[in-house]
Amino acid sequence: MRYDPRGLVPAVVQHALTGEVLMLGFMNAEAVAKTLETGLVHFFSRSRNELWQKGETSGNRLALRGMVADCDGDALLVLAVPQGPTCHTGEASCFHRPVYGQGWVPVPAFLGLLRMIRARQEQAPEGSYTARLLASPDEALKKLVEEAGEVVLAARGQGPERLVQELADLLYHLAVVLVAEGVPVEAVNRELEARGLGGRP
Repeated sequence: MRYDPRGLVPAVVQHALTGEVLMLGFMNAEAVAKTLETGLVHFFSRSRNELWQKGETSGNRLALRGMVADCDGDALLVLAVPQGPTCHTGEASCFHRPVYGQGWVPVPAFLGLLRMIRARQEQAPEGSYTARLLASPDEALKKLVEEAGEVVLAARGQGPERLVQELADLLYHLAVVLVAEGVPVEAVNRELEARGLGGRP
């Protein structure tokens, strides 16, 4: 790495699953080493002149998934999974104040769906279909099998629009089963990567 005269490099933190840019911090060699050693993102505080672990007081840590240097070696891209809001304001990302244009990156629909289902699991609102499925895992599994069959039927001549609808139904019920069984989507990602299906050609 090419550190500046103060021994620092800027480090942009990106959500490893959604691609959302979460924050900008600065690292020195010790922060880089500590991050790699612990698997939790560390920075160097310019104001306090000391090493610090993100979330060491709030609990909103950043779990390291990857680290990439830019072409000049004077900046880092840190891929991480946040354990709570990244910004001290409580926002998911520090970049939440638009200056021009849209100013935000939408969360992929499937991840947003998982968040909604987890909220239903915690709140269990009366009359919620999702909450009902979560309370009855056998019913959720039965619906998953039923929706898989609907996808097959749609693929056999019901047209692309119907197929899209049935695939959405299938993914919804799959997400319910993931949450009901306590399986983190990160575990599925790791399994896909282990099989060489992690997105790289």
